[in-house]
Amino acid sequence: MKNLLPLSLLFLLFLFGAPELMAQCPMCRATAESNLANGGTEGQGLNQGILYLLGMPYVLVGTVAFIWWRNRKKDHEMA
Repeated sequence: MKNLLPLSLLFLLFLFGAPELMAQCPMCRATAESNLANGGTEGQGLNQGILYLLGMPYVLVGTVAFIWWRNRKKDHEMA
């Protein structure tokens, strides 16, 4: 509980202290926009790839947390 305040402050620092960031480099953005304007679908694939990369850390952390919780539950039942 005593670590909650420093972690919260660090989170807020990263959240509000970071300058505005671009999601894509200008060249990637220009290529995706021109492709979508010409009827292509590569821009949508690029966005889906970004979402895939965004979701994977959450899936991995969730899996590790579930395995930890399950093993901890088994230990408490045996004791």
